Amino acid sequence: MAEITRRRTGELLRELFDVLKETPEGLQARDALKALESRVTLSLYESGSYESTGERRFEKIVRFATVDCVKAGWMLKHKGRWTLTPTGLTAYGMYADPEAFYKEAVKLYNAWKASQPGPSAAPTSEESTLGQEESEKESSITFEQAEEQAWTEIEQYLQAMNPYEFQDLVADLLTAMGYHVAWISPPGKDGGVDILAYNDPLGTRPPRIKVQVKRISQKVTVEGLRSFASLIGNDDVGLFVSTGGFTKDAEDFARAQESRKVTLIAVDKLVDLWITHYGKLDDMARRRLPLTPIYFLTPQT
Repeated sequence: MAEITRRRTGELLRELFDVLKETPEGLQARDALKALESRVTLSLYESGSYESTGERRFEKIVRFATVDCVKAGWMLKHKGRWTLTPTGLTAYGMYADPEAFYKEAVKLYNAWKASQPGPSAAPTSEESTLGQEESEKESSITFEQAEEQAWTEIEQYLQAMNPYEFQDLVADLLTAMGYHVAWISPPGKDGGVDILAYNDPLGTRPPRIKVQVKRISQKVTVEGLRSFASLIGNDDVGLFVSTGGFTKDAEDFARAQESRKVTLIAVDKLVDLWITHYGKLDDMARRRLPLTPIYFLTPQT
């Protein structure tokens, strides 16, 4: 990364923070990088690619810098989604100079690294240390990109699924979790409830579970959630499953409910539950969303 200055890296980072500030819930890494590129003018070097991998330098430069920001506590990365932390927003306001901004991130990264347990190593040259650090960050980025690709493929697979098959997938998950699915809505109007489930085979033990399933790309609004909540009785609990997620107003509404309790399940939580209970799914259920665990040594950077 010797061909790019710290000031330039800081400029790219601060512009990235501007992008992420506009979406407090975070952005997928690919979308954040795309938005960043649209806001800056890339140099000839930045817009080029590495001959060995074909990867664009611009993306690699930004990804390397975000490793420092994550260990500084300024950013979070989860399943390919980048989000700013309150500490990151504070740092953005404190260090208006791009070079100072990036230097502080590097300083905090080095402090984190020095605090990690491990065997003490013999003193090495600055060049050797920088080479080791770059190698460690390279491993971290490779890990992140593998996670991003896997998560993108899962999301796209679910978004392309037939809505009624997706409904069956949710019913399969409830069964694997130990609930007893009594009814699944057939094609056509369902009155706002797609699945009914109980805690026991006869449905004698409350609460009754009412589920609405949405295989959509846009977020569910508070109006849509309020309509579903009106169907939840005193002896019911509601589950609202949406691949598009929920607006902040909808999340706040769900948390505020006392008598009409509604649990929101976005696609990331749905997949986490699917993975947790995968061993209890039958073969037909597994074919709806077949997953294979692949284990990596988790990078320490």
